[in-house]
Amino acid sequence: MNPGQPPSRSAGLRKAIRLVTMLVLCLLLAACAAPGQPRPDQPEAGEPLPGLQRDDLLTGIAACHLRRVAQNGDRGATDAVVIAAVERYGFSVDQMIERSNALMRAASNPAEHASLRELSQGACEQLAALTGVSPSLVRFDETGQLDNTWVSVNGEIGDGFADTVIARLRRDKAVGLLINSPGGSLYEARRLGRYLRANGLRVGVDSLCTSACVDVLAGGIERYVTGDAKLGIHQSKVPKHLSSHEGGQLSVVAAALYLREMGVDDGIALAAAAVPNNSMYWISVAEALKSSLATRLVETL
Repeated sequence: MNPGQPPSRSAGLRKAIRLVTMLVLCLLLAACAAPGQPRPDQPEAGEPLPGLQRDDLLTGIAACHLRRVAQNGDRGATDAVVIAAVERYGFSVDQMIERSNALMRAASNPAEHASLRELSQGACEQLAALTGVSPSLVRFDETGQLDNTWVSVNGEIGDGFADTVIARLRRDKAVGLLINSPGGSLYEARRLGRYLRANGLRVGVDSLCTSACVDVLAGGIERYVTGDAKLGIHQSKVPKHLSSHEGGQLSVVAAALYLREMGVDDGIALAAAAVPNNSMYWISVAEALKSSLATRLVETL
């Protein structure tokens, strides 16, 4: 099973990825970006949506690509939606390279930073809406072959967990996280979950994921579970400074808002609130899929 493989790959796009200069790293870590491009007087044939011109589409493709390069400090990084859009809308390798280089040159202008950052942050999501492909991190190795490395993590989610896992993901150039954990710190879990989502990484569970671990799973851009996976939820331990009826309510609201942010049914938070902390509600695979806590059932990870 190869859960991280994009729907299709272009040899030309691989070449483009390798040719993009490292200048993007210093420019885009401050403002990952794309300036506005001149609009043609008339839309070209094959315009994907009313009001979106091919020139703007090419800018969006380059901005999404550069966003992943900058996030990962890796010229071999791109996004599945970039590959899908380049192939679907018939852009050439030369066009991709030229527009990427133009965006990098424009990014050197400090006056453009705010607008460039805003466009870049929405570029991958816009391409996802156009192509129907999830925005997810894709990496190619130095030979141009797909690199499908996953990091596996087990154990309790304690202090410093998010930073430790993020460091491993970056060091190993991973596209996904396999996690099995009994839970722990909600702060660390949600911090890691938001990182995973922002950077287009996948998450999988093949054994046990309960309590705060479910928040890590929810953060994956794609969320895989096996038939043997056990997903469990219960009430969170409310910190002492919130240990009141009002504090408990705030904790439930925070859980619901986080799940909603991740595109997961926030009813999961309400179900958890009804289960004492010393008990467990086991979420079936069918329920996980229906609530979008999981996006795909797989045989193995």
